[in-house]
Amino acid sequence: MNDLIIGMAGSGGDGIVSAGESLIHALAADGYFAILTKSFGSQIRGGESSCRLRVATTPVLNPGGALDVAVVLNWEDFLRFGGELPVNEHTFVIYEQKTKRLPHDLPLGGVTPAVALAVPFEEMAMKSAGANLAKNNVVLGLLAAWFGLPRESIMAGIRKKFAKKGEAVLAGNERAFTAGFDYATLNPLPGAGRLAPATPPRGKMLLTDGNELCARAALFAGCKFFGGYPITPATEIMQHLQRDIWKHGGSLLQAEDEIAGVGAAVGASFAGKKSMTATSGPGFSLKAEMLGLASVTELPLVCVNVQRGGPSTGMPTKREQSDLFAAVFSAHGDTVRPVLAPTTVADTFDVTVEAFNLAEEFQTPVIVLSDQELAQRKEIIAPIDTSRFRIIDRREPTPAELVDYQRFRFTDSGISPLSHPGMPGGNYLAAGIEHDESGAPTANGTVHARMNDKRLNKFAPLQQRRDLFFIEGEPDARIGLISWGSVAGIALEALRRVRAEGIEIKLLVPKLIYPVAEEIYRDFFASLSRCYVIEQSHQGQLHRLIRMWCDVPAEFNVLAKSGANPISPDDIVEQIYAMTRPGSSRRVSLRRIAAGAR
Repeated sequence: MNDLIIGMAGSGGDGIVSAGESLIHALAADGYFAILTKSFGSQIRGGESSCRLRVATTPVLNPGGALDVAVVLNWEDFLRFGGELPVNEHTFVIYEQKTKRLPHDLPLGGVTPAVALAVPFEEMAMKSAGANLAKNNVVLGLLAAWFGLPRESIMAGIRKKFAKKGEAVLAGNERAFTAGFDYATLNPLPGAGRLAPATPPRGKMLLTDGNELCARAALFAGCKFFGGYPITPATEIMQHLQRDIWKHGGSLLQAEDEIAGVGAAVGASFAGKKSMTATSGPGFSLKAEMLGLASVTELPLVCVNVQRGGPSTGMPTKREQSDLFAAVFSAHGDTVRPVLAPTTVADTFDVTVEAFNLAEEFQTPVIVLSDQELAQRKEIIAPIDTSRFRIIDRREPTPAELVDYQRFRFTDSGISPLSHPGMPGGNYLAAGIEHDESGAPTANGTVHARMNDKRLNKFAPLQQRRDLFFIEGEPDARIGLISWGSVAGIALEALRRVRAEGIEIKLLVPKLIYPVAEEIYRDFFASLSRCYVIEQSHQGQLHRLIRMWCDVPAEFNVLAKSGANPISPDDIVEQIYAMTRPGSSRRVSLRRIAAGAR
């Protein structure tokens, strides 16, 4: 096999996620490409946990669809993940013997898997290691033997992980792995294939996640201050920065709440420092007023929103793309803030650097819309080539401009020179109230209109940035797809599958979500008669946003699902087939598609 998808689920403390991380480390060491996603219940302690690992001999674009292998330590926990761990008639289901389920009586909603095998995970763990907690390493041994995963690399990872816990603990976990391996060798799994050998890539590869790369990119871009508050699934950005920002001459404040965190970041930007905050949906709502202050005072600021299921507390541990409207429209007054979205773990680095550059260039808050999957999934990627980046700093006033300095002076570009405290001649009033060119408060309607023009029109060059859009496919295709964020990789895989079958189609992936680049969409739509927007939100928010600003094809539909109801490449391929069949001109109900399998 050149591509294998493994899903595992159990209770908190079963070591399921730990087993997945051990696997991806071993696969990275052997030269494979892989993506590991993790999912949890929203309980603070206990509850269910799962992971899914997609490993391949060539680069992978997304976590994939139905599982090739499902490992079930506890049926109740496994079923809580629903569509996140889908099985079909081709899946090998390996489950704990103690559940006393018969292979023909599994709670899989009528699905009959290719193979269903009960295995005594706990019994083997107790006999080999004397501890039930070692059953995750039993699972690794089984998978290594049945599916040809790298035995020596997995064992090396186990030794590294448990070396500090004492010889007895290490030996026990080694025995647990061996027990699983030996059991699988003596009990072959009918029809199981073996993973093809990897071709080791040249040089070292990185095993990382989106939150870590976001933090690294911020430091690379020159971030000198972070103000924030812990919130799932964005907390790791602050944790990574806390360890390293001091080494770069910066500082970090874990504030008492979300409002204080962004307020401190706005203050640091006023003081001349590149600044950042990070949060998720509920925290982003609290930051809205301070983001408005940064807009009216034209201060650079990067705000990362790692989206999760909403509204309110919602589903803190699940992916969703439902904060787009909040990012675009939550500002009061006539306010435009650039909104960017990365599409892969590696792309998070690029987009974060770009966000800092745009913030500094246009003197504005910039919002980065990541999501739970991109932020927390582990991915094997090529090292980041930092030589290809250009770092932009804010435009400071020249000595001549500091004579009778006017902070908000009208310019052709709409961008005015920005001083900082302590700069001789650079003092000015930075208040949230409307102001004239010097910063003095005003209620004059003419001045207010000119200031609105200044603040909005300065983004016109940004809307021409074609490098912030990815397009693949036939330029004159009649059928098109649009997708964004973490779902873009799913759409791209579907596109390549149907193009290989001879279907002419093209895909547009915007990294610049707002302001809407009307000309770029107009050029993409020119040849289209039908188009689907693919996104992980119940309303189809990008679909609606595009309709607000652009003339769209006659058939402009959406494939949208709420969070925790994953979209798979097969879902998209099915819609493409429907569009290419004779008589398929019907519009598809948004509500029916958004409801998924209900």
